[in-house]
Amino acid sequence: MNLRQKIVQEIQERGPIPFSRFMEMCMYDPELGYYSRNAEKFGKAGDFYTSSDVHAVFGRLLARQFEEMWRVLGSPAKIEVLELGPGRGLFAQDVLDWSEKKFPEFFRAVRYGLLEQSGALRERLKTTLDRHISSGKAVIVEGEQSAADLIRSLTAYVPVIVFANEFFDALPVEVVSDKGTLRVDARSNRFVEEWAKTSAAEHEFLDGYGVHPEAGDRTEISLVAQGWMSRIAKSITQGFVIAIDYGYTRDQQLAGRHIETVMAYRQHSASTNAYEAPGEQDITAHVNFTALAGAAESGGMYVHKLRTQSQFLLGIGENNQFADAFEECSLAQEKAKVALQLKHLVTPAGVGETFHVMVASKGVEVLVAEKLSGLSFGVTG
Repeated sequence: MNLRQKIVQEIQERGPIPFSRFMEMCMYDPELGYYSRNAEKFGKAGDFYTSSDVHAVFGRLLARQFEEMWRVLGSPAKIEVLELGPGRGLFAQDVLDWSEKKFPEFFRAVRYGLLEQSGALRERLKTTLDRHISSGKAVIVEGEQSAADLIRSLTAYVPVIVFANEFFDALPVEVVSDKGTLRVDARSNRFVEEWAKTSAAEHEFLDGYGVHPEAGDRTEISLVAQGWMSRIAKSITQGFVIAIDYGYTRDQQLAGRHIETVMAYRQHSASTNAYEAPGEQDITAHVNFTALAGAAESGGMYVHKLRTQSQFLLGIGENNQFADAFEECSLAQEKAKVALQLKHLVTPAGVGETFHVMVASKGVEVLVAEKLSGLSFGVTG
């Protein structure tokens, strides 16, 4: 049975399913979902790039920011970094290797947790991070343990930095229109769309964080992402959350932007047809940062002003003129290549303005946290 047949069977047994359930099965089915298949998902051979696929400097810059956060927290003897959806582990590898080389005191204090739902990707992580896992410096979270459960399982006084790069965009969403909330039905082995009455929770979300769609428009409701962020925020005693993703604010939606953002990606080609190849294409929706911030605040966190990835990375790298990127370059050709890769990360021509960075803090003086290098670019006085 392929995934299309499995989804059709569930629909035949239960009736039309919410779009969030369809997306969940497509992405996370334990055997047939997109992230469970063994096919290469990242980089040139896969369906999309992440910033860690571009150059190790992304992880190196974040290692610098993590170390600065550790110092802001008082340089505790122990600190946990928890990465959500680490994929192949390239980012974690870059962070740990660079911390070991450049920030030995932070490296001694840190333990790096990796929360990955896909069994296939957990096996990749074991290969990529073999040395750090063997030493106990990195640990892979098995099974379906949530980030909140993992944070609560730590010693109560261990600060934590939760890092999520292109994690929230892959969580299931509801789709609503002026007709109601979307349900996926199946006829003759083909998926068809129907509409049901919008729930009270969906109405409340649109009232507080989004816009009610006009005739012909659709928009997404990210209740799953809100739930994740709320649980994480409530479980943190002291620390930070860093969420990097493409997304929007409610003000941008009120201005008529980012109304319908569900997209499918396959072999670096984008499509608006989420039904075409279940389990074989990445399905995403832009992140509603207003809703994500609201969930963090409900858990007692302070949410700092949203930055672009350009602002965030430039703030971290400007003090040493991005020496993290160029340190290992000995030839002019190597420096030129790295300069192009760095440009892709920090300029509007690349992903620098496409991605946004939300930083939330808890148990830290706001004015102290505001002085973090990633939050300081372009700030005077």
